[in-house]
Amino acid sequence: MTEEITDIWVYLATSPLLWLTTTLAVFVFSTWLNQRLGGSPALHPVLLSMGLLIVILLATGTDYDTYFEGAQFVHFMLGPATVALAIPLYYHRRQIRAWLGPLLVAGVVGASVAALSAIAVGSLLGGGDVSLMSLAPKSVTTPIAMGVAEQLGGLPSLTAALVLLTGSLGCLMAPGLIRVLRIRDDAVKGFAMGLTAHGLGTAQAFSISATAGAFAGLGLSLAGLITAFLLPLLITWLPLG
Repeated sequence: MTEEITDIWVYLATSPLLWLTTTLAVFVFSTWLNQRLGGSPALHPVLLSMGLLIVILLATGTDYDTYFEGAQFVHFMLGPATVALAIPLYYHRRQIRAWLGPLLVAGVVGASVAALSAIAVGSLLGGGDVSLMSLAPKSVTTPIAMGVAEQLGGLPSLTAALVLLTGSLGCLMAPGLIRVLRIRDDAVKGFAMGLTAHGLGTAQAFSISATAGAFAGLGLSLAGLITAFLLPLLITWLPLG
């Protein structure tokens, strides 16, 4: 048994699979730790995994390119995972069809307010145009946000960091806001979390119920579409530059 484990370690240590294996192991450990600590949103498994991986990379002197060479399969699976959100949406298609009008209005208003309020706050704090364009798409899923930021003249890498920060804050604040606002409908909880906190909010919504997760996936999708199509138009009306 010991010899087999040694052989596996020797193989992983000499191939890019080392960092894929490390990423998956860290996430499993973070999920276990989150559950042992009561499932607090402040200790979300994604946040814990990020912190642990940063510590491991710094401790081993591993640069990001080397890490990404092994862990890029996780990045590749983001696309299929997003498409897979269509499955729970299919099971709730009758409820979505009945609420289509209010959902679209809420989606347009929510995505617009998220982008414009970020630009307003960034502008008041003295941010330049590049920073503001990087900040504007912070509430949508990373692949879309980076693409929108690049089209607007922002920095995609900065946008990716802001997207993670937005999702983290969304997961932290959502439970308290839901209690304060006395929201009892799981569909409303999930839609709001997906619309404002993208993938991280959607993952947390699935811990509430399957219905909350399904509507969070809808909110995430609508936020991405609306931001990609409307944000470039809204930007042209703003007094920037």
